[in-house]
Amino acid sequence: MSERLVVIGFGPVASSLVEGLLPAVRSKELDLTVLGAEERAAYNRVLLAEVAIGAAKPEHLGMADEPRLRAAGVDLRLGTAATGVDRARRVVHTADGPVPYDRLVFATGARPVIPSLAGLNFDPHADTELPSGVLVLRTLDDALQLQSVLREDGRVLVLGGGILGLEAALAMASAGYRPVLVHHGPAPLGRVVDADGGTLLIRQLEAAGVQVFSGVRATGVQKQNGRFHALATETHGLLHADALLVSTGVRPRTELAEGCGLAVGSGIAVNEQLMADSSGRLFAVGDCAEVAGRRPAGLLAPGWAQAGWLADYLLSHPAPHPSAPAPDLGCMQGPQAQGGEILMLKGQGLELTAAGTVQAGFFDDPAQQVTVYADPASGRYLKIVARHGVPTGFLTLGLPRTGAELALGFERGSALPVDPSLLLRLDAPFEDAQAPAGADDQLCRCSGATYGQVAQAVQAGCSTVQEVGANCRAGTGCGGCKERIEEMLRLPAQI
Repeated sequence: MSERLVVIGFGPVASSLVEGLLPAVRSKELDLTVLGAEERAAYNRVLLAEVAIGAAKPEHLGMADEPRLRAAGVDLRLGTAATGVDRARRVVHTADGPVPYDRLVFATGARPVIPSLAGLNFDPHADTELPSGVLVLRTLDDALQLQSVLREDGRVLVLGGGILGLEAALAMASAGYRPVLVHHGPAPLGRVVDADGGTLLIRQLEAAGVQVFSGVRATGVQKQNGRFHALATETHGLLHADALLVSTGVRPRTELAEGCGLAVGSGIAVNEQLMADSSGRLFAVGDCAEVAGRRPAGLLAPGWAQAGWLADYLLSHPAPHPSAPAPDLGCMQGPQAQGGEILMLKGQGLELTAAGTVQAGFFDDPAQQVTVYADPASGRYLKIVARHGVPTGFLTLGLPRTGAELALGFERGSALPVDPSLLLRLDAPFEDAQAPAGADDQLCRCSGATYGQVAQAVQAGCSTVQEVGANCRAGTGCGGCKERIEEMLRLPAQI
């Protein structure tokens, strides 16, 4: 009999997992059922702000070919939410009835964190019903709601100084709107910038068209005629706007796993092999998974790496017999995350790359090496904190090539040059003289696609970024490599 595998959730990570499992589905070795709470098949949530400002159409965000999956034999149930898991009977409960499984994968993702403000009914374990005019940006429906506000030339407050809030604000500014970023810290991205870097970041956001209010203590939302009217604060009075976009982080969806007795911390607790139980029947991937005690990264690259690894594992290791002992994994290596610790922000002339922490002062620790370069007039800033020559954190603003080199070294644990200032030469005026990228050099951080793979896609006839993405997945994640792909399409590189 075919093994019955159920996947709960159908976002980008689950879609990647399903693609990897298709050979076994087509050969009838695997009976695959996918439960997606949304009516839509998997799509790229990273680009929702592009939909909101009208720069992308909803259909361009799709990441799954629904007819092809169904034709291959995938039982794809969209608009069907799982309501519970019975581990003893190996059944997933839904409103449409029970779904039996031999193995189960949680790919439930994360939901927006709604702050505890007067006028908002916050529930940490469910999707909060928000008042009219209070929005999040997690689904296509959210993006279309924001789009309707912007088309009426509405004023939008963005609450939250994290990467998602900044990306949304910059996207709106790029389309000519005047968003207002409101956050409680001294500077946005407070976990990765120091005081000087934060000051320059605010200056660059303002120059890009984003008004910034820092140090705001929000207390509630005021409504007029049942719709959002103003954000009430202790520090800045009432901030009036036509809509409030809440971007204060996300929380893994762990309720189903916790309800069936699985361990839950910052996500569904799994080991290095993504197993959530000792029997080897339950797994978790993506934004809902806490892998070996590490918090979910909240990025596509680690999720896709997990999905690829798990697909290979499931295809090569059949489901254990009910009476079989726990699987002996020995020294089996789990998935290797790609780009999970690197933060990148790009838009409206703003280029920021950061990792680790750079809060250390020059003389806080004699064993630490702290390097700083600042040229605020030209919008350039660099800070590196290292130990034994290896970076433990860095921040670059306005230095894209230096940031890319540091990001690569940070992931590899590479030592800095003896003279770290040599890195600044990468962004010198003669930067075009730098050695060209090699075929094996990574171009897309999300998918891991290389320059060589993109060059092959172009040589095969791909003429748009979308076609290249369909060929090798480059450019289908955060979009940070889109310009490089467009350059290769204009001037095909000899790689």
